[in-house]
Amino acid sequence: MVRGFSLGSEAYEKSRPDYPDEARAFLTRTFGLGPGKTIVEIGAGTGKWTRQLCATGARVIAVEPLPAMRRMLRQAVPGVRVVARRGERTGLPAASTDLVTIAQAMHWLDAPRALEEFRRILRPGGGVAVVYNERREQGIRGKRMKALLDSYRPKRAWEYTSGRWKWALREDAAFEPLRLFRFRNRQLFDKAGMMDRYRSISFISALPPGRRAAFFRKLDRLLDEEAARTGSRHYTIHYHGKIYWTRLARNSGGVDRSPAPRRLRPPKTRSAPVAN
Repeated sequence: MVRGFSLGSEAYEKSRPDYPDEARAFLTRTFGLGPGKTIVEIGAGTGKWTRQLCATGARVIAVEPLPAMRRMLRQAVPGVRVVARRGERTGLPAASTDLVTIAQAMHWLDAPRALEEFRRILRPGGGVAVVYNERREQGIRGKRMKALLDSYRPKRAWEYTSGRWKWALREDAAFEPLRLFRFRNRQLFDKAGMMDRYRSISFISALPPGRRAAFFRKLDRLLDEEAARTGSRHYTIHYHGKIYWTRLARNSGGVDRSPAPRRLRPPKTRSAPVAN
């Protein structure tokens, strides 16, 4: 599936949703971002979230392991420092950043190892913010699209959408309890745009040519039937945007003394929100 992101990097840049200003404004308020602060973005991809981070005025370091993604990132956000490493081992100095943030990528990491690295590079009081646009297609098309995707989803991909990383972060005593900020997002596509949107999904791009062609034939037919039913050749995808955030605990023992927020429910692997 990593190969799928490399093959689908152009489709990713063209068709993945951006992030609304309210998401950046929330992080800016919560973590006091601005000049003099440093943000490390893990799994920066083509720079969708990086652009909003740069607008805070803070120094941004983008960590991205895939060469195809890094090329597009440098074009999209010229001048940003790009580090060719994984999130579990950034190579950055200890106690050098105020915020570690990850958009659409936390499920790709080995969460316990990544959290150990985040603790290493964060300054005292620093935070972690995990951002997701979770795709919520609705109505008849949404149900049919989910069934089509699930029929091609490899076994390993269910693990990536399970949300198990939340439990690693919740159980890490070095961090305060995990909190949640919600926002909404949406995209409007024509048929070609919808094709690109699903081409950007890693396990679709990684399919063998024959199976990939079969998937897009089925998608083409599904979209035509939807257009005939609704009388419109424009398609909307809605997203539930979420920022899961926390800070390093205030004492060395990692015990938080502030009131605990509502606990997150255990992840159900096969019914988890679709974040790819």
